[in-house]
Amino acid sequence: MTLEQLRIFVAVAERQHVTRAAQDLHLTQSATSAAIAALETRYATKLFDRIGRRIELTDAGRLFLVEARAVLAQAAAAEAALDDLAGLKRGTLVLAASQTVANYWLPPLMHQFHAAYPGITLRLNIGNTEHVAAWVNEIAADLGFVEGEVDNPALSVTPVAEDVLVLVVSAKHPWASRETLSKEDLAATAWVVREEGSGTRAIVETTLAKHGIKRDDWRIALELPSNEAVLAAVADGAGATIVSEVVARARIRAGTLIRRDIALPRRQFYGLRHKERSVTVAQRAFLDLIAETTSPRPA
Repeated sequence: MTLEQLRIFVAVAERQHVTRAAQDLHLTQSATSAAIAALETRYATKLFDRIGRRIELTDAGRLFLVEARAVLAQAAAAEAALDDLAGLKRGTLVLAASQTVANYWLPPLMHQFHAAYPGITLRLNIGNTEHVAAWVNEIAADLGFVEGEVDNPALSVTPVAEDVLVLVVSAKHPWASRETLSKEDLAATAWVVREEGSGTRAIVETTLAKHGIKRDDWRIALELPSNEAVLAAVADGAGATIVSEVVARARIRAGTLIRRDIALPRRQFYGLRHKERSVTVAQRAFLDLIAETTSPRPA
């Protein structure tokens, strides 16, 4: 039995789906299935029941899941302890972040951290908010950063920065010449959104709900897997969207997207950490850097 097999087992058990677990772990489906099969064969114990296209944990699988999580947590703690013995001279810090955070907010911070502590290797995994929470929960990442709210009792969720949101359309959209938008306007247009599980998608749904528009009363024209794809479609006239201002800034300045003013909340970026894991020296240094960089400066 290897730690990699345990990590794969936990991921499959959490999702109850081999393909999704393989995607989130950046493995092939065959390698993921082989790891589960190897465990079941080696110990002559069935861990999952296959029901059509679904899988469910057996009684033995549910008991094994508790132990597997504990072993992975202990292994991560042991590795972190060794890294801490070297202070900030060597080690690895595995980060995970949702797309808006990973592509726009986090890279400058990673660069500053590397400049200060060149012996620490930084790795970054990118997914949506649900993926990031799962990686931190499964100890596949040391720290997570997301723009969506997370409800997981195993995770410490802390606001780390504030994000400004904007509603944008193309220069040829009917709204481009309007100063104000009504509830009826919001309901009538086509929307371009991210996939389910994305914090940016949740903001669109929440904003329309606050304007009194039920989910059945507005139409999704396109559902796309990245902010760049969403903005490209909107710039081409596919509809409206709501995104982080930092994501749309260059296109707004270029005039390919037009910003329209409606009441939008400011949302938080959140840092995620597993509550049962101790904070390493490297993790603390990275969190301190974020606090120093994003805290309000005196006038």
